[in-house]
Amino acid sequence: MPENTSSNANVQSFDAEAASTAYRSALAVIEAVEPNIAGAIRSELADQRASLKLIASENYASPAVLLTMGNWLSDKYAEGTIGHRFYAACQNIDTVEQLAADHAKALFNAPHAYVQPHSGIDANLVAFWAILAQRIESPALAEAGAKHVNDLSEDDWQSLRKALGDQRALGMSLDAGGHLTHGFRPNISGKMFHQSSYGTDPETGLLDYDAVRATAREFKPLILIAGYSAYPRRVNFAKMREIADEVGATLMVDMAHFAGLVAGKVFTGDFDPVPHAHVTTTTNHKSLRGPRGGMVLCQPEYADAVDRGCPMVLGGPLGQVMAAKAVALAEARQPAFHTYAQNVADNATALADGLSRRGVNLVTGGTDNHLCLLDVTSFGLTGRQAESALLDSGIVTNRNAIPRDPNGAWYTSGVRIGTPALTSRGFDAAEFDRVAELIVDVLSATTPTAAPSGGTSKAKYVLAEGVAAKTHAAADELLDANPLYPGLDLN
Repeated sequence: MPENTSSNANVQSFDAEAASTAYRSALAVIEAVEPNIAGAIRSELADQRASLKLIASENYASPAVLLTMGNWLSDKYAEGTIGHRFYAACQNIDTVEQLAADHAKALFNAPHAYVQPHSGIDANLVAFWAILAQRIESPALAEAGAKHVNDLSEDDWQSLRKALGDQRALGMSLDAGGHLTHGFRPNISGKMFHQSSYGTDPETGLLDYDAVRATAREFKPLILIAGYSAYPRRVNFAKMREIADEVGATLMVDMAHFAGLVAGKVFTGDFDPVPHAHVTTTTNHKSLRGPRGGMVLCQPEYADAVDRGCPMVLGGPLGQVMAAKAVALAEARQPAFHTYAQNVADNATALADGLSRRGVNLVTGGTDNHLCLLDVTSFGLTGRQAESALLDSGIVTNRNAIPRDPNGAWYTSGVRIGTPALTSRGFDAAEFDRVAELIVDVLSATTPTAAPSGGTSKAKYVLAEGVAAKTHAAADELLDANPLYPGLDLN
């Protein structure tokens, strides 16, 4: 099949004519039933083509990945695991799931892969309950001489239930860059565990492994959680495993944000979580550039428990999404993905350098992964005001808390930005430096008009006249030089 001839080497190669025909045909079918949905699909592509997407957790999946999600695999129930389903006629789902798992194991050099989770939180819940099953439930069954929880007496069952609900988890604090699903009270994970947090050094913003060790020794968690959503540095997972082993904890790593850097061999050795963690979770749709969904990788001793994700936590797996995961993982196994992943990291460094050179205060002083965290208080702004002013100017970001944030989790004092999406469009280091310049121009031209007063009022600010239009025009030049899905025509 002919490949896209664009010089943009970082965008997945695809047959633009064939993809255009496929999408036009699909939209015609949809439009005949609900034209508003077809319109929303067209508008989303137009909006994404016209925006500088800097949200660190977003990317662009290839047409092959996207098209894989619209097919008859969606119509099949397949609860259970490969070769062991609770429904008949699952042979094609077995094929799909096996391919996705095989690609995942090969890509990450993982002993075992479970590709059924529908999302990142589902992957984390599967991991949590697999660890609880292995560490708490299995010993209780052995002690009671039972093979299954249904064989327990009522007294033994109630004792086990109490033990399952009385375990401890230790993860990175939210303001230091951790994630809500790592044991925090508003999330179900926080209602499952007695949770405590480790933070970062108040001066440098960097992870202090000695402090993590001290907290772990005192708290004695069952699960030590590593990984982040807004920490702009690598983590030494070999050190985290040492800490976990010292206190008898299971090391669980959530690599949802940086899985693409692991797959692309940017993070290796001590910084590759898979060989060091007992259990590793991820999403597929961030730096890995796949469909929305999740996966769990694990060491052999946790494999059986992880495979009980359905019915333990999950319902029927989404066959069409598992198929799209297989396609995305196959793409990530190609040499071009290594180039892409390295470009993501290099571009993040260029973006951070461009911001720092122009006076922006970056949490930790820079980055060595795919994201930067801006402290916008030096501009007199809250994160929400900065996010809104940038959006008005065609730059899509998200506000984010910074360590010890005085403005809380709603208004925040920071803005998180990342390079995976624009790198997929082909942006290089010089263009990311130009993006840094545009960000600083907008923030410097934004004046707050009201202090934070509650979670429901709008972000109030004034953007100097003409800045939004000027920034949009400059952004359009960058975007036109790096088209999204070049050659794909829906009209």
